[in-house]
Amino acid sequence: MPNTDVSSLSMLGQQTETAKSPEEAVLEKVPSNHAGTDYVVRFTAPEFTSLCPMTGQPDFAHIVIDYIPGEWLVESKSLKLFLHSFRNHGAFHEDCSVYIAKRIVELLDPKWLRIGAYWYPRGGIPIDVFWQTGKPPEGVWLPEQGVATYRGRG
Repeated sequence: MPNTDVSSLSMLGQQTETAKSPEEAVLEKVPSNHAGTDYVVRFTAPEFTSLCPMTGQPDFAHIVIDYIPGEWLVESKSLKLFLHSFRNHGAFHEDCSVYIAKRIVELLDPKWLRIGAYWYPRGGIPIDVFWQTGKPPEGVWLPEQGVATYRGRG
């Protein structure tokens, strides 16, 4: 099994401050040792937080990101810090969700990516946001995201 080249990483193994905004956050990548093999990578952020741009109140989501790598993998510490940079950032649910996905696509140029952002209700209704780059390649095992629709007390 080949070693992964981590020489370009600036955060892994280092004390790293969280960026003040998602635009300032650095996402890093590492080469995939299995380029040419279609497989799914899943990241789950069950306690994602951002701020309502109008009220400044916190909004919470359970986010699931699935992607099929090409030549690159997202380095997980940089992804965690990127997601954490939203904690004091005001943006609507739709903007946060699609921005996250597009930043990862811009970084990796994956074969395929989807995001499911399951937002908890504020003001009475949940807003769930789903986006993907296209159809997944045929023959790839792609499990359901497994996040139930918000039911409240029913």
